[in-house]
Amino acid sequence: MKLFAAAKPVAFAVTASLAVAACSEQASSTPPVTEQDAIQFVAKAEATLAELSVEVSRAEWIYQTNITEDTASLAADAGESFTATTVDLAHQAAQFDDIELPTEVRRKLDKLKLALVLPSPLDSAKNAELAKIAADLGGMYGKGKYTTNAGKLLSLPEMGQIMANSRDADELLELWQGWRQIAPPMRPLYERQVELANEGAQGLGFADLGQMWRSNYDMPADDFAAELDRLWGQVKPLYDALHCHVRAELGEHYGTDVVPQDQPIPAHLLGNMWAQSWGNIYDLVGPENADPGFDLTKQLAVHQYDERDMVKAAEGFFTSLGFEPLPDTFWQRSQFVQPRDRDVVCHASAWDLDNKDDIRIKMCIQRTGEEFAVIHHELGHNIYQRAYKEQPYLFQGSANDGFHEALGDTVALSVTPKYLKQMGLIDDVPDESADLGLLMKMALDKVAFIPFGLLVDQWRWQVFSGQITPEQYNQAWWQLREKYQGVQAPVARTEADFDPGAKYHVPGNTPYTRYFLAHILQFQLHRSLCQTAGDTGSIHRCSIFGSDEAGKVLAEGLELGASQPWQQTLAVMTGSEQMDATAILDYFAPLKVWLDEQNQGRQCGW
Repeated sequence: MKLFAAAKPVAFAVTASLAVAACSEQASSTPPVTEQDAIQFVAKAEATLAELSVEVSRAEWIYQTNITEDTASLAADAGESFTATTVDLAHQAAQFDDIELPTEVRRKLDKLKLALVLPSPLDSAKNAELAKIAADLGGMYGKGKYTTNAGKLLSLPEMGQIMANSRDADELLELWQGWRQIAPPMRPLYERQVELANEGAQGLGFADLGQMWRSNYDMPADDFAAELDRLWGQVKPLYDALHCHVRAELGEHYGTDVVPQDQPIPAHLLGNMWAQSWGNIYDLVGPENADPGFDLTKQLAVHQYDERDMVKAAEGFFTSLGFEPLPDTFWQRSQFVQPRDRDVVCHASAWDLDNKDDIRIKMCIQRTGEEFAVIHHELGHNIYQRAYKEQPYLFQGSANDGFHEALGDTVALSVTPKYLKQMGLIDDVPDESADLGLLMKMALDKVAFIPFGLLVDQWRWQVFSGQITPEQYNQAWWQLREKYQGVQAPVARTEADFDPGAKYHVPGNTPYTRYFLAHILQFQLHRSLCQTAGDTGSIHRCSIFGSDEAGKVLAEGLELGASQPWQQTLAVMTGSEQMDATAILDYFAPLKVWLDEQNQGRQCGW
């Protein structure tokens, strides 16, 4: 679940020629705006944004690959100008709200009004303050480290490796608490950011920033919230069965005094700094005698894959579907490994710097099977970015933000034993009877994530609306984590803590519902593309690698970008306009049968 640079920010103030003739401050004798005014406004705004986005994208790239006071200042300045300009254009776009316009023009105006994730007030001082807060929060996270009780200085990736592999509850607890020391200083900044961004959203006609975010899904904001509840309801029985089994197995390993069998699971024991995915504890909770016969991390080492080789392999998947190879500049300009001489943001991301062909990834790649899948995910963003490059600027984006996240993961679902054998990474495809272990590993990553993907924005939406006050930030965070995930803090937490800030997307101000949607969509897309490819076997065994037919359908959907409602794009790719989580149930059906057998006689729930 990785961030990509999809926004097209603006580096300079917009020129006076973009001003609309009928601003509210002007005399009442000014003629009313017309359809032609709207068409001209959109054309000029779009041209300006397309040109200016390049500079701010480069400033942000330089900052994230070399964190210094100077690069932070440059990124903050660019962000400030971007926000000011886009807010100005969004307010101008509102002048055309009450006139009838061609569908494409109306859609572009709507996109313009919803373009900002962090809208600032029109006040220039407040805009500058908001830009500085955003840059400061990003820097505080990116530079975060922890010195252990033994005196060893650790970065987040290094802590993540220990969290993945250690089975020492005390060591895990120390790192869990240690990383969260970066967050309390963020709290007052975050509180102020909420105030300013809400003011900006209200200036654009929304009740608060949460309503603005929810309005970006081609349906009423309240209907969208209800749609999320419907999808979660489809998945919850599978998650509950997985949770029950995992808690029981952890109780056997650590003791029921550490893992009580009638309470949420302590968050530090699930193999991940945020307990958002649990695949790293497979050795503790996986089925006995379910060894698939290979370890992808080991196989990458056996075949001497370095970081670049891993990216090349992922590129090969997309070219097998008919997509063009990545440009030479991708290989020259991407960051594949963590530099030793400077601070960088290691959080994996995919970038489109010129709205054309300057696509890149920024990663600190670890040579693991998990990272192999992540690379497929990030290249999915790049392939999508390049597919819609011929769209007008305001339509260069995802059908909805879940699609961008889903695409790469859809492809990663095809990283099956069948595919690995075709790649020469393994010699034989195990019998289907050995798939239970692979399904469990996948469920620990994918199914376990789904409630986390939902709750992050449930927390933020309530923060934005004022339902959660600053005095309740941490308490409400853990209440939601217990409600949705059945996960609890391993030690007492207070309002002196700010545990949401220890998760990148909160200080980074990246909406998180996209990752929930991506986990629904990727299985729906996978099931449909497998049918298109003519694969009639079990859905979890299907790989679309090498299918021209699946590639054509995929390309047709990606090329549409944001030019039409996402429901129509989904219909192009799957035949249905409705998101459907039943594909997850189909994928994990054999595992659900096994989990239900294991859970007989156990106390489930929390």
